[in-house]
Amino acid sequence: MSNLSKFFEKSDLIPVIAQDAVTGEVLMLGYANEDALRRTLATKTAWFWSRSRNELWNKGETSGNYLHVLEVYGDCDNDTVLLKCRPDGPTCHTGEISCFFNKVNAE
Repeated sequence: MSNLSKFFEKSDLIPVIAQDAVTGEVLMLGYANEDALRRTLATKTAWFWSRSRNELWNKGETSGNYLHVLEVYGDCDNDTVLLKCRPDGPTCHTGEISCFFNKVNAE
């Protein structure tokens, strides 16, 4: 993945899915700009763009629960990235392993 700019031709921010490399569980969805993706590749830890704080953030920087990036994949449209990670601990700020723990039921 040498030409990262191809991921940002449609938008300045792209969705980034973090997945546990061992279990396959989806851990979280975040957004990245080109700088965040470059930092992810350089540091082998997951970097994102915080839309609420309007700043870059390294997942785990405050909690210690880093996402160590083992592999990075782009989708077929070059507008989404999948990070296969080894998490240091729970990914969600609530303490859950994954951010996807709220089951939605049809009523």
